[in-house]
Amino acid sequence: MNLSARVLLPLDIDINPNSNGLPGIGELKQIVGASMTVGLILAVLALIISAIVWALGANSSNPHLAGRGKLGVLVAIGAAVVCGASVTLVNFFWNVGQQV
Repeated sequence: MNLSARVLLPLDIDINPNSNGLPGIGELKQIVGASMTVGLILAVLALIISAIVWALGANSSNPHLAGRGKLGVLVAIGAAVVCGASVTLVNFFWNVGQQV
């Protein structure tokens, strides 16, 4: 006896982001943009401070301090990349998800 369940899938669903569906979307975009700006400014500040720590550690023969400065420089650069590329990354993965 062959018992096969028939699965009905709705194949004609087409949902796209809606920029005017909720009130306050424009303000939310401004808040996110301002947050990205603050993140980039803080990443630059962290890069400057980490470079100073690295230089002080290297000039005072303190390898621990120099290592912390190097790590801080890498973290600041990574934070700047993530802040700067966040919109592009989200759009890329949105498009990948739409192709699935």
